[in-house]
Order: sequence, then structure tokens, then C-alpha cells
Amino acid sequence: MPLRPWLAAAPILLVLLLMAGFGRSAAFAGAAGLALAVALVFGPFALDGATGVGIAHALLGVTLEGLFLAATVLAIVWPALALHRWQTETGAAERIRDALAGLAPDAAARTLLVGWFFALFIEGAAGFGTPVALAAPLLVGFGLEPARAVAVALIGHSVGVSFGAVGTPVLAQAELVSVAEGELSGPTALIHGLLGPILAIAAVVWAGTMREAAGRGFALAILAAVLFLTPSVLIAHAVGPELPTLVGALAGGAAFVLVITRFRPPPVMGFRLGSALAPYLVLIGLVLVTRLVPPVRALAEAPVLSWQLWGRFGGSVRPLFHPGTLLAAAYFAGGLWRGARLGVLARALARTALGLGRVAAALIAMLVLARLMLHAGMIAALAEAAIGGIGPLYPLLAPAVGALGSFVTGSATASNILFSALQEATAEGLGLPPVLLLAAQGVGAGVGNIICPHNIVAGAATVGIAGAEGAILRATLLPCLIYLAAAGSLILSFAS
Repeated sequence: MPLRPWLAAAPILLVLLLMAGFGRSAAFAGAAGLALAVALVFGPFALDGATGVGIAHALLGVTLEGLFLAATVLAIVWPALALHRWQTETGAAERIRDALAGLAPDAAARTLLVGWFFALFIEGAAGFGTPVALAAPLLVGFGLEPARAVAVALIGHSVGVSFGAVGTPVLAQAELVSVAEGELSGPTALIHGLLGPILAIAAVVWAGTMREAAGRGFALAILAAVLFLTPSVLIAHAVGPELPTLVGALAGGAAFVLVITRFRPPPVMGFRLGSALAPYLVLIGLVLVTRLVPPVRALAEAPVLSWQLWGRFGGSVRPLFHPGTLLAAAYFAGGLWRGARLGVLARALARTALGLGRVAAALIAMLVLARLMLHAGMIAALAEAAIGGIGPLYPLLAPAVGALGSFVTGSATASNILFSALQEATAEGLGLPPVLLLAAQGVGAGVGNIICPHNIVAGAATVGIAGAEGAILRATLLPCLIYLAAAGSLILSFAS
């Protein structure tokens, strides 16, 4: 292979090496990769020639793009984490968990209620590591070995990661490519819809025994998969990326409870649980109204904040249509519903902001790196190398690229930021619809979370088995590889 593609890949390879090989943080690795990319734009990848402006202006434009995109992502993460923190501090999260525990008649049903529906629900609402932290300890309380509990939580929530935290991975992805989020969400959800039962079955297998999975557990796993994936796929096509995981988990979980209780909901499905769910119900209502009611959608989409520099750099956001605005509204509405004062809610939101430093640093580093590589022609060089080296078989590996990004960053959003432009450029070079490989990227980024060392370490810590990460990885690696192979084969068949 010529030297130029290797140089183009060097910043990403450095990020992977520092995170996977040396265990450094995403912020540190992203900053190091960015520094290397900046050095390269003074050599083989002349940024001023690629952008048509001076090097100083080009670097400023790229930095501003990265900062702007990071702000739009943080505007989602901030209220999502604040809402989760408020739910935990007020006992609402505990009430939801206790309600789930009281609904399941046997081990397989409990595993799926907590390790599948509850983990998916938290992923859809908050994401960023919270599902495993909440679901794994509860599974241990049901009698699962700690390592198995973490593995089940990791496997169970991963099918919803592509639309986690109110669609953050897809929304961030759409900011970096020419395909809108509404066009990305449907194909991404469809791939999960076809393959998702693999992960539901794997969750039951690792919670118990192969014998149980082959009997009642297997049937319940298929049922749980269908009940989650059906509304998830429909919502992704009809509404967009914000609600597939959240609504799929709520609607599917409710239907699952009705089935396992023989359509006789127990008293626990009452006012206190409704109060605990209030912020999420408000969020769902706001998203549905602003997406599906034409006059309201028109009003929400009307205000636009945009900027542009030198005709080459820029960005825009619709503040009233942005999921972060809706999340903030749901956070305050849910708190006021339960009698909290507005000042108390505002201070809790401010405290959450103080803990976002590492997340912000990682996002800024990764996003500025992604924009710099795109503007300097590094992404184009990598796409050319992929087309020439792998050619028509590349779609088979496209999901694995997304999983690789999540493996080293611990985030589907960060993976999409790193590799979406590469996937789009490769698709165009191969004469394929860009949405096909971008959907493969999103699917791979989601499932890659179950083998991410960062997530495994954090999950092990929540159940008190620090040092047993190897056992967890051995449990999650096989389902991940099977899913990636199936997704790659599906993408390759679509491309043929």
C-alpha cells in the first residue's frame, strides 16, 4: 500500500493505540491524534490548499466546527444525565427497578425485564454507561453471578445503543455526512430489527444455561426481541432517531408484562410508578408532537442558529427542534410534577454540568480531529485505499469498523464521529448508496459497546468484581462477533 493512506490513517491509529494498548482516556488519545493530524496538514495533507484559505484561517474554521458540533451533542448529554441523576436521587429509578422485579414470575422473565427492557429503557433515556450501572446490580440481586450479570446487561442494552440518549449517535453522525438523520434512522433500525433476536437469546444464555435457553427462556427471548424491535423499527421510520430505543423499551416492556402476567397487570403498575415515569412520558410526548404534528413541527423548525466562515466552514442548529431542548423540558416538567422547586432543579442541572469536563474534552478532541481529517483530504485518501485494497467486499467489514471505534472509545457517538465520513466516502467510491454503509457504521458502533474495555471495567466495578474483566469479555466477545458477521453479510447482500 502506498505511504499516503498510512499517513492518513496515522491519527486514528494513534487514537486506537493509546486507548486500546495503553489505556489512556478518549480525551488524551483524541488530543494526541489531533496533534498528529495538525502536523500532517503542514506536510502531505496541505489544509490550506484543500480548503482554499490560509492555514491559520483553515485551522480556526475546523476548530470552530468541532466546538460547535460538540456543543450540540453536549446539549443532549447534559439534560439526559441530569434527568438520570434526579431520578436516582429522588428514588424514582429505584421504584422503576422494584416494579420490574415484582412483575417477573421466573428467572428467564426477570432476566429479560431487567437485562433487556430496563437496560434498553435507560439506554434510550440517558445512555453513556448508565444502563449497565443500573441493571447489573439488580441482576446480581436476582441471584446471577456478578460476571454474568454484567455480561447480560452489556449484551441486553447494546441493540438500542445506536439510538441511545435520545438518538445522540445518529444525530451526531448526521452532522458529519450528507445524509439526514431521518434517512439514517430507518435503515439502521431495520438491520437491528432483523438481527436483534441474536442478542436477546445471548442474554438469556449467559444468564442461565443452554438448556434453559432452548426451552422457555428461548421462547421468551424471541418474544422480548419482537416486542422491542417492532415498535423500535416503526418509530425509527416514522419519527426519526430520538425515540426508537426509548419507546421500543416502554411499549415492548409493557406488552411483555401483559404476556407474562397473562394480561392481569399487578397493582404495582399504579400512581407511584406513573410518577417515576413522568419525565420520560413528557419527553416522548414532546418528541412525537414536534415530529408528527405538522403545524407544531413547522414552528419548532423555524428558528435556526447558523454561522459560516469564508464559504468553507459553518454549522447550524434548530434550538426548538433539538432533542436537548426537549430533554431539558422533560427534566423540569418531571421535577415539578413531583413537587420539586424550580431553583432546586436548576442547581441540580448546574451540578451535572460541573461533571461534564471529561466528556466535553473527549468530544471536542474527537470532533475537531474528524473535521480536520475531512477537510484535509485524509478521509478521502483512506476511502481510496479501502476501495483499492478490499473493493466490493468492503461492506462485509463495514459494521466491524463501527465496532472498532466503540471498542476503543467506549461510545457509539465517538465511533460515528471518527468513521462516518470514511464510510460515506467509501460508499461513494464503490458506487453504493452512502446510507447503506452509514447504517452499517451505526449498527457496528452500537454492538461494539459490549466488548469495550471501558464499559466492562465500569460494569465490573458496579458489582464489586474489579479484576474479573477478562471473564466478562469472554462472555460478550462471541455474541459481538456473531452479530458483526451477520450484519456484515446482510450489508453485503444489500450491496450486491
